[in-house]
Amino acid sequence: MSQPNISAADLCPCASKVQYQHCCQPLHLTQAIATSPEQLMRSRYCAFVVGKFDYLIATHHPDFRQGLTVEQLATDCPQWLGLHITKVSPFDTTGDVTFKAWYIANKHIDAIYEMSSFVQLNGHWLYTTGKQMQARLPNRNEPCVCHSGKKFKHCCATLTS
Repeated sequence: MSQPNISAADLCPCASKVQYQHCCQPLHLTQAIATSPEQLMRSRYCAFVVGKFDYLIATHHPDFRQGLTVEQLATDCPQWLGLHITKVSPFDTTGDVTFKAWYIANKHIDAIYEMSSFVQLNGHWLYTTGKQMQARLPNRNEPCVCHSGKKFKHCCATLTS
């Protein structure tokens, strides 16, 4: 699936409610660095959405990449629907962020539900590992995962039919 065309003036896909140019884009362009595990996690989700796979490699701790490549990340990309941060741990030079990154692939909605771990190395936050969990699909009348403001049944749930 192709990546969406995000302009600098669009709202950032990381769900910050800030324009991309003032949120994750400076990180993606290496004009700024993440100042917290949450900011790095949001920018990494956004990198998946906009296809900045080199950024994902650059912000993945080298000791934990296990041979991961840009080419692997660019293969079979789902359609990303929305990000929900559920918990951010206190941090100093390490931190955890629990999130749900909703997507659709093959007319099936699912989420990466993960507690991601981060470490600060030489002043830069890096992703290390993630503990996967099972996400529950929203009920019909719950807010949609894409932050549209609509009920799930009237929004992304229709993408599976």
